[in-house]
Amino acid sequence: MNIRRNKHFKPEVSTSSLNDIMFFLLLFFLIVSTLSNPNVIKVLLPTAKSAQNINKQQITLTVSADKKYFVNQTEVPLNQLEQTLRDATEGIDGPTIILRFARNLNVQDLVDVLEIGVKLNLKMVMATDKN
Repeated sequence: MNIRRNKHFKPEVSTSSLNDIMFFLLLFFLIVSTLSNPNVIKVLLPTAKSAQNINKQQITLTVSADKKYFVNQTEVPLNQLEQTLRDATEGIDGPTIILRFARNLNVQDLVDVLEIGVKLNLKMVMATDKN
C-alpha cells in the first residue's frame, strides 16, 4: 500500500512590500537629482538671504525702472555712462561698481551695462534685497 501525500512544498517569495520599496527609492532619487542642480528651480534672483559687505571704495550705479541711470546719485544719460564711469574710477585701485538694478527691467538692459564694465575692466557686483 502506497500512501503519499499530494501536497508538495512550493517555495514562494513575498513581493507585497517590493512595491513600497521601489516607490521610496524612486522618490529618493528624484529628490536627490533636483538637489544636485538647484539653479534649475530658482528663478527670482534679485532677492537674497545673505549679504556681503564690501570695504573697498565703491561707486554705485543705479538703474531705475524707467531706465534712468544714476552714478552716485547723479543722473547720467546712457550715451555718457561710459565716460562718467571712466572718470569716477580714475585713480582708484581695483574699483568696484555696485549695480542697483530695478527688478522689472530686461536682462538686455543689464547686459548693456555689464558690457560697459567689461570694456572699462571694472569689477561689478549686483546689489540684492535681503529676503
